[in-house]
Amino acid sequence: MNAPLPARDLPRGLVSHDVPEPLRNDIRELGELLGRVLRESVGDDLLADVERLRQLAIVAHSEPDGDALQQAEELVASFTIERAEQVARAFTCYFHLANLAEEYHRVRVLRDREASLEPHSLAPDDSLPAAVRQLEAEVGEEEARRRLLELEFRPVFTAHPTEARRRAVSASIRRIADLVAERDLRAKGGMSLAENERRLLAEIDTLWRTAPLRAAKPTVLDEVRTVLNVFESTLADVLPAVYRRLDDFVLGDAAGTTSPAVRAFASLGTWIGGDRDGNPNVTAEVTRAAAVLASEHALAALETSAGRVAEALTIDAEGTPPSTELLALWQRQRALSEEVAAQAGAGSAANEPHRRALLVIAQRITATRERDADLAYATPAELEADLLVVQRSLAHAGATRSAYGELQRLLWQVQTFGFHLAELEVRQHSQVHAAALADLEANGVDGALEPRTVEVLDTFRALGAVQRRFGVKAARRYIVSFTQAPEHLAAVYRLAELAYEGAGEVPVIDAIPLFETFADLEASVDILEAALQLPQVQKRLAENGRKVEVMLGYSDSSKDVGPVSATLALDTAQQRITQWAHRHDIELTLFHGRGGALGRGGGPANRALLAQPPGSVDGRFKLTEQGEVIFARYGDPTIAARHIEQVTAATLLAGTPSVEKRNAEAKERFAPLAAKLDEASRTQFHRLVRADGFPQWFAEVTPLEEVGLLPIGSRPARRGLSVSSLDDLRAIPWVFSWSQARINLAGWYGLGTALESVDDLSLLQDAYASWPLFTTMIDNVEMSLAKTDGRIARRYLALGDRDDLADLVLSEMTLTRRWVLAITQSEDVLSRRRILGRAVQLRSPYVDALSLLQLRALRGLRTGAAVEHADDLRRLLLLTVNGVAAGLQNTG
Repeated sequence: MNAPLPARDLPRGLVSHDVPEPLRNDIRELGELLGRVLRESVGDDLLADVERLRQLAIVAHSEPDGDALQQAEELVASFTIERAEQVARAFTCYFHLANLAEEYHRVRVLRDREASLEPHSLAPDDSLPAAVRQLEAEVGEEEARRRLLELEFRPVFTAHPTEARRRAVSASIRRIADLVAERDLRAKGGMSLAENERRLLAEIDTLWRTAPLRAAKPTVLDEVRTVLNVFESTLADVLPAVYRRLDDFVLGDAAGTTSPAVRAFASLGTWIGGDRDGNPNVTAEVTRAAAVLASEHALAALETSAGRVAEALTIDAEGTPPSTELLALWQRQRALSEEVAAQAGAGSAANEPHRRALLVIAQRITATRERDADLAYATPAELEADLLVVQRSLAHAGATRSAYGELQRLLWQVQTFGFHLAELEVRQHSQVHAAALADLEANGVDGALEPRTVEVLDTFRALGAVQRRFGVKAARRYIVSFTQAPEHLAAVYRLAELAYEGAGEVPVIDAIPLFETFADLEASVDILEAALQLPQVQKRLAENGRKVEVMLGYSDSSKDVGPVSATLALDTAQQRITQWAHRHDIELTLFHGRGGALGRGGGPANRALLAQPPGSVDGRFKLTEQGEVIFARYGDPTIAARHIEQVTAATLLAGTPSVEKRNAEAKERFAPLAAKLDEASRTQFHRLVRADGFPQWFAEVTPLEEVGLLPIGSRPARRGLSVSSLDDLRAIPWVFSWSQARINLAGWYGLGTALESVDDLSLLQDAYASWPLFTTMIDNVEMSLAKTDGRIARRYLALGDRDDLADLVLSEMTLTRRWVLAITQSEDVLSRRRILGRAVQLRSPYVDALSLLQLRALRGLRTGAAVEHADDLRRLLLLTVNGVAAGLQNTG
């Protein structure tokens, strides 16, 4: 070794970051208003108890060697259960307020930056215009424009149970956030803040009085509606705005006066209503209903946009004469309905041909939504064709700004969302298909089949129904969980054929393998090679231009071999699959099943993109957006636009010669290091998780069982086996439970031992500086460690009465922290990450307080010392789970 490791064992090791004054003011004011609400609703004694615990937690955080944490624990033990619940709810409300204040401050900073900087002056991975400029510098303008036209960004929304907040709570938070933003405007305008403060108090009072826990699990359609709210509030407008911003940059002064240089490069996907792997609540009927709901929202948005554009298009025919093509369109519209055409042409619109044509178009979109067969559009392409007629007519008559202004925005919406809004993807476990085929072989299609087999067949019939009503693009991808043989893909096509009597009725299906475990990733290329021989796959390749999609699971691979080995295995698998695709002249899309938490492939997506193997991105990026991540990334329009820009910028940059050369050289140069890290980390991980009694101990020292009781998602926490086996435990509760215990083991365990086995700090620092994959892994581990706390963790681990396992965890935590700090040459965790460090710093003391309340409940439940209060203790624990999730800002 060339430099010594820091000898100290920091219980937390967080540096102190300055908090910007506007943010500090917002948090202070919201905290004071919450204090008033608590005093008014319960009394001064509750506020006093909250304040005592808050002060002790702050002191314990700043003086980790003192006895403040013990005093805080004693205070918590003195509370009645009712008071403990009230305190837990108060801290949770505080987190919601702090989170929204911080989110608004991000918006404030982003808006100030937008106003003061040219987009191309930003870092290339932070702005699409800057990325395009960098791409042009490396590959030339013509090649850059070609790549821009082929760019694809495909976020897929999933409803895994990681959004712990009720929708009522989320709505309350959004109203408070709007009032905080309004407060800024009122202050600048010199208006009275009294009315704003009164409304804030009313909304915070509502938040306090709203039950934080759902009375029952949400249904699948509830989850569909929740995500559709995000579409309505942000995505319907944000995606066209992102296209416009980039088009303005590319075209310069010509922007808005000529055909756009940017096409609609984003398309949404969803598993909500289609993902039935381990979720018996997703039925064929639910799948159909989910597609209908999404379509209603898409058509309603198009209807509103078309009506708005039409009403504003008051262009007279004398100065802007209609084209022959537009007049022909008008005649076709009259033939469809004289009544609708007459209404559109009434009044001033009689001499405004472009407006009246658009008014009829808007009426036809309404008819499509209402299923009026006489007027409805059959496909989005038919609607797009009519809009293009209007656009070409305007442009030909010289009204180019009208042609390529708001009308172009509407066209982008049609091209992005179609009539289906988001492609509904089906997912099912390979073993379910195998069982269904065995049942069908034994009993025949018309025999006495198992209910599960009937449901499998009905799923394919639902796919066909969705395609017939909304088009093939609405639902054709079928994800096969735990694909371990080519037969698992063949089963999908065979079952689809059995579900229909005639071959011509079978819907279009692309069976997509999902490689999840370490063994599956290792075997992926062999499985894909064999699958190429399937006649159904050959047929699809001929039809779709030799396009293949492969999904990679981050969650189960990490639970299988640990986060370090999983990271390396996924990187190698991507490289091998990419090479396989090149050999067969296949256009490959890798679908990244990334979770929100670091133990499930989370972390900044744009930085992960720039660390991918050469050729594996190729201008296309598809990923899952799960649970609370959906709202964190897409809940606010400004933040959503920035996220989309960052990810798509990185998608373009990943294919630049400089990035590909850097990644290829680093992978080759550090291959021996990777092999050593892989072996040592996996051995250490298995030493823990394969120890006798580990599954039962894990359930004792974390709120695993209680997490399963939380009504936060329609999906069960386990696929069926008991806690005596980790094999069937979903990765979400695995990660969620460790984060609740302030250990975050899923994000870092095994890394410390792996780095120690290398025992060469200079080499590791060189890798950190030169190998993007290693850089991203170390930075993600640092973020994970920032949300751990050794003092709190010890208290959870003590619940299991297994000192051997507890010592393994704590010693690995210490070792990992020491090596990460040495490699990053940091004094403290997140000392170089100002914004993230500040966020953790603001919340950590209060999360500690909630953790102590949770520990009180967990001890009572584990020891059985208060059997008569078990239900109350369980409720307290679930309240704290909700609060800790809000404080840590991630769950599963």
